[in-house]
Amino acid sequence: MGLLDITADSVSAALAEFDDLGREAFLAKYSFGSAHTYYVERDGNMYDSRAIVGAAHVHATGEPLLWARFHGGDATVAPLLRALGFNVVSRKRLDWDWQEILLACALVYGNGWRELRTPDPKVQELSQVLRHLPIYPQSERPPNFRSPDAVSRKTTDLATAHPDYRGKPTRGNKLDRLVIDQFIADPTHMLDLASALRHGLQEGLFTDISEARVRGEEDPESEEGGLLQKVYARRERDPKLRAAKIDVAKQLGRGLGCEICGFDFEATYGNRGAGYVECHHIVPLHVTGRRTVRLDDLILICANCHRMVHRKSPWLRPEEVRQLLRTRT
Repeated sequence: MGLLDITADSVSAALAEFDDLGREAFLAKYSFGSAHTYYVERDGNMYDSRAIVGAAHVHATGEPLLWARFHGGDATVAPLLRALGFNVVSRKRLDWDWQEILLACALVYGNGWRELRTPDPKVQELSQVLRHLPIYPQSERPPNFRSPDAVSRKTTDLATAHPDYRGKPTRGNKLDRLVIDQFIADPTHMLDLASALRHGLQEGLFTDISEARVRGEEDPESEEGGLLQKVYARRERDPKLRAAKIDVAKQLGRGLGCEICGFDFEATYGNRGAGYVECHHIVPLHVTGRRTVRLDDLILICANCHRMVHRKSPWLRPEEVRQLLRTRT
């Protein structure tokens, strides 16, 4: 007995059973893991193709067809199901983003650098958080995207990649060790970043997939880019804070020149530049956390200096940018 015993009717029976049991119970019953790439699509629902074939064999013959007996993908499962009249679609593997690993690593750090199992409420909660972050479009996500099982596996990758782990590490991705090293170097910094991500989600700041992803360690802005930039931008663009800071500057008679390099938009551009200047938080979000911002935390700054402050992590403080300017003149 083998794949040739499977019929369209037995596949339909397997799909119906999948619907009745639900994904997790169905996969557990037939001892299959979640699909990585290929799914049967029917009526807008997605089914793990290899598990469906294994279950269909049972419906057709009464005998199990264990996962180790056949391979999935283009070589076997996909053409078989298509030949039987079913729609098979592929979903590319979506690697964990730096921001997602940050949140998972916060769990592992809080658990003494030990993995967390699927039933753990913290794992269940993080799965929901990751599903709500707009890092990957919904159309690209497989049905098991960042499931509790996937979150638990990631905590295992992180726990076994820690330099103090003495066993054989599991297979994670190249960013796992980068995030672990950042946690070891400055756990307070990293936990505050994780808190900022969660806060941004709670505040409804993340509604756009554009520029949400952190591309990796080669990106000089990767650590505080993506979704975290939306949190920073909201603080730095708060019109009330900016207006209050400008009012204080005017009351002191110092004008709106950049407090780092002295550039004045009105002096350079005339009326078009009148009243314009950018506002920067001297102490970054990962240091201040969610406390109330005071005017003394802010500095009026030109666009060029602002960009230089934020260009690489860690951010430069205003006096460090001034020193750069002094050494270049």
